[in-house]
Amino acid sequence: MNRFLTPLIILMLSVTAQSQERESDIPKLVVGITIDQLRTDYIDMMQHLFGTGGFNRLMTEGAVYENVNYGYGDITRASSVATIYTGTYPSTHSITSNTRFNQDKKEASPILSDKNQLGNFTSEALSPRKISVSTITDELKSATSGEAKIYSIAPTSEVAIISAGHAANSAFWLNEENGKWASSTYYKEVPVFVTEHNIKNGLDTRIEKTVWSPMLPLSEYNGLPYNQPEFAFKYFFDGDDKYKNLKLSALVNSEVTTIACSILEKGRLGKGSVPDMLNVGYYAGNYKEQNVRDYGVEIQDTYLRLDKEIETLLQTIDNTVGLDNAFIFIVSTGYSNFEARPYGLYGVPTGQFYPRKATALLNYYLMAMYGHEEWVIGYHDKEIYLNRELIKKKELNLEEFVVNSAEFLSQMEGVQDALTSYQILHGDIVAVAPQRRRYNRQYSGDIVLEIKPGWEINYEEEDKKNEYVQYNAVPTPLIFIGENVTPQRVSTPIDATAVAPTVCRAIRIRAPSASKSYPLILNYKTETK
Repeated sequence: MNRFLTPLIILMLSVTAQSQERESDIPKLVVGITIDQLRTDYIDMMQHLFGTGGFNRLMTEGAVYENVNYGYGDITRASSVATIYTGTYPSTHSITSNTRFNQDKKEASPILSDKNQLGNFTSEALSPRKISVSTITDELKSATSGEAKIYSIAPTSEVAIISAGHAANSAFWLNEENGKWASSTYYKEVPVFVTEHNIKNGLDTRIEKTVWSPMLPLSEYNGLPYNQPEFAFKYFFDGDDKYKNLKLSALVNSEVTTIACSILEKGRLGKGSVPDMLNVGYYAGNYKEQNVRDYGVEIQDTYLRLDKEIETLLQTIDNTVGLDNAFIFIVSTGYSNFEARPYGLYGVPTGQFYPRKATALLNYYLMAMYGHEEWVIGYHDKEIYLNRELIKKKELNLEEFVVNSAEFLSQMEGVQDALTSYQILHGDIVAVAPQRRRYNRQYSGDIVLEIKPGWEINYEEEDKKNEYVQYNAVPTPLIFIGENVTPQRVSTPIDATAVAPTVCRAIRIRAPSASKSYPLILNYKTETK
C-alpha cells in the first residue's frame, strides 16, 4: 500500500509547493505613479543632473519604454489617466477631457462632477461615476473580495479620482481654495492622519513662508540645449491664486510625497494577505504652464526636485514593504503644453483661430439656410454642438444639416478639416481611427475640428489660456520596476492600453472590463519559456 501512497504524497506536496511559490510571486504592494507631462527626452537630457536613487535608478533597474502611444489626439490629463487605468480609449471609458460640455446649460463643467456627492475639505462635488468601465483598482478590489487597501493621492482631482477608480478606500487632491487635502463623500474612508495633517500642517499654515528658488547654482542648469540661463528665479505664493500656482510648480510634488509616505507607513500598506495599491500623481509641467524657452531653469529645477521625490518614495517603499515585494509602474500623461513659437518672424504659416467667432459665423450661415433660430449650442475642445432638439422639431434631415455645417467650417481660415460624427463613427476605420478612439457618441459634439498646426486657438476669455496647435509626438516614458522585471530599454512605441493588462498580469488578476490589449512581457526569463 505504501508503494502507492508515497508517489501520491510526493505529488500532493509538489502541487502545494508550486501553489505557494506562485502566491509568493504576487507582489504585496502595487504602486502606480502618473506624472503629468513627463518627457523621455527631458529625462535623457537632464540625466547627468540627477542623483542615483530616483530617475537613474528607474532607468537602470526597470523595464523602460521610451515611447507610449495613446492612439488619439488632444490628450488631456484626465483622458490619459483613464486610458492607463482602464486599458481602453475615451470612446469607451467616457473620459474624453478634463471637462465636459453640458448642452442644457451651454457650458463646460469638471468631467467628474457629481451633484449627489459632497466634498471633504472642499466645496467640489465629484466622484468616479463618469468612468463607464472598470479600472485596475476595481479589479483588484473584486479579486480580493474587498480586502485590498487602495489609496490615491495627486495634485488634481482628475488624477486622484480616476486612478482610485470606483472601489478605492480614498482619493485625495489639493484644494485650490484652501490648500487642504480634499476628498469626496463617495469614498467612505478618510484616514485620521490625513485629517490631522490638514489641521496641523496643511499647506495653508505654511504657504506664506513658502519660496521656490533654484536648488543648484545657475551655471549647473545645462540640461536643455539652446537655453542658457541668465537669471535665477524666486517665486512667492500669495494672492487669490496662491494654491493654484503652487499646484503648477515643482513644490507640489513634495506635498504629494509627504501624504503618500504617510499612507504607506500609517496605513500599513502591503502588510496583509492580499496586494494593496497606492496611486501617486506628480507634476512635471512648467511653472504655471509657461513656455520652456523663457522658463528653462524652472523646468530643469522641476525635474531635479521630482527626482528627489521619486527617490524618497522608493526609499519609503523599501523601508515599509521592501522593493522586492512591490510592483511599480511610472507613466506620463502623454502630452505637453506647447508654447507659442515666433513663426511669423521666419515666414512660417501661422494665425489665430477664434472659436467664439467661428460658432457665431456658423449660426449666421445656418440662419440664412434654415431660418432665424439658435442652431449652434456651443464649442468645446474643438467640437461643435448643434441644436439637435430644434433640428428634430423643424423636421430637418440631421445628417444633411451636420454635413452642411461641416462644409462651411472647413472653409474657415485655420481649419485643417471638419469631421462630422457620421464620418467618425461610420467612415473608413483606418482613416479616422484616432478621432474614433477619442469620440464618445453620448457626450462628444456633432462636428470635430482639426486646426492647422502652428496656429493659435484664441479663446478671448480671461480665465482660459490660448492653445497652440502642434501635432508632433511627445516622447512619453513608461517604466516598470519589480522583483520579476527584466531591466531593458525599448524604443519601439507601445500602446497605452497595454499598461492595465500588464499590471493586472503581474498581480494575477483579470484585466479591466474593456481592456483588449495583450500584456507586455516584463520577465524574459519566465514569460518566454
